[in-house]
Amino acid sequence: MRMNFIEELRWRGMLHDYMPDTEKLLENPTAGYIGFDPTASSLHIGNLATIMLLVHFQRAGHKPFALVGGATGMIGDPSGKSEERKFLDEETLQKNQEGIRKQLQKFLDFQGSNAAEMVNNYDWFKEMGFLEFLRKVGKHITVNYMMAKDSVKNRLGEGGGISFTEFSYQLLQGFDFYWLYKHKNVKLQMGGSDQWGNITTGTELIRRIEGGEAYALTTPLLTKADGSKFGKSESGNVWLDASMTSPYKFYQFFINQADADMPRLIRVFSLKTQNEIEILENEHSQSPEKRILQKALAQELTERIHSSHDLQNAIRASNILFGKDAVEDLKKLDEKTLLEVFEGVPQVKISKDKRSECKNVVDFLAEAGVFSSKGETRKAIQNNAVSINKIKITSPEATPTDFELLQGKYILAQKGKTNYVLIQVV
Repeated sequence: MRMNFIEELRWRGMLHDYMPDTEKLLENPTAGYIGFDPTASSLHIGNLATIMLLVHFQRAGHKPFALVGGATGMIGDPSGKSEERKFLDEETLQKNQEGIRKQLQKFLDFQGSNAAEMVNNYDWFKEMGFLEFLRKVGKHITVNYMMAKDSVKNRLGEGGGISFTEFSYQLLQGFDFYWLYKHKNVKLQMGGSDQWGNITTGTELIRRIEGGEAYALTTPLLTKADGSKFGKSESGNVWLDASMTSPYKFYQFFINQADADMPRLIRVFSLKTQNEIEILENEHSQSPEKRILQKALAQELTERIHSSHDLQNAIRASNILFGKDAVEDLKKLDEKTLLEVFEGVPQVKISKDKRSECKNVVDFLAEAGVFSSKGETRKAIQNNAVSINKIKITSPEATPTDFELLQGKYILAQKGKTNYVLIQVV
């Protein structure tokens, strides 16, 4: 039995609005699309909710199209924006499009009977002149219709105005839908709830030019329990590209989500069934300190977006601070992840010669400035409050040269439970 797409979205809290008769359309396999803005070389967590729309659409037996806006990306969508976007050159856009393509391949099946397809609207706009666009598209949509869209009204209401370039964006996106309807038999466009105006411009164009029926469906914009926008960390966007947000930081982003947000997040981002999620929620409610929901989602997404190897590295890195096997996990970390785990902790340098001159661990830690004096160091060791590379130091006479160098140059000193110093031997 085929999965019911609308019902799947409904229980996951991913259904915001859709046109009448959309459910009837989806009784049979159909084609639908979502557009992605190539203004960056990577998609980010904020894009994941709409990517998951396409994932569930395909799992329900329908054919998904991912449109990369090579042409419209040169202009920028005014929806949800308070100011004009900067234009990007064609070379940058092409690089960004390729990055997006690679990421979508981790979510969508591009093989089989309902294989996903990727299209670029630059392919149909590149040969079209301005006058041809006005004759073909502009005459079908009135200015009154365009002015009524929220994306336009909001910008005008803020007093800053809107350029003709951004004002015309809805016509360009509308023509995308028309082109896909005519050439690819695409009858449904999906997106975030802020895209409703642009999407319905497309359905209107299809009705006026072709006399055809096309449909719109949107998902709610993802927000946290406190009403703030989901998808950013303290350092900005959480990207799906490992070179922009490492697997460790990506994993930690989900580990650190608030309990109040997890029921929503796991329904939107996980492929687990309703029953599986409810079981996890029950386990989580009994032992919230174990962060069961956060770990389940962090593991699923890190493996899907990066790899099982990256996931194991991320778990290993996370265990360094609190795990039982921290000694072995610490040795296995690569330098990049090691520095990420201890980002923000004090880092000091000491020469190999100085290290060799130190008679014992007391001299070494005092020389490195981990403790203010040798007396303080001895007292901390007596109180069982000093570790080197996660190994407790029990004797003040331990020899510094016996400490293994992590990645050939680092020593991790710990005083108490949470205070770390990363020593680089140079």
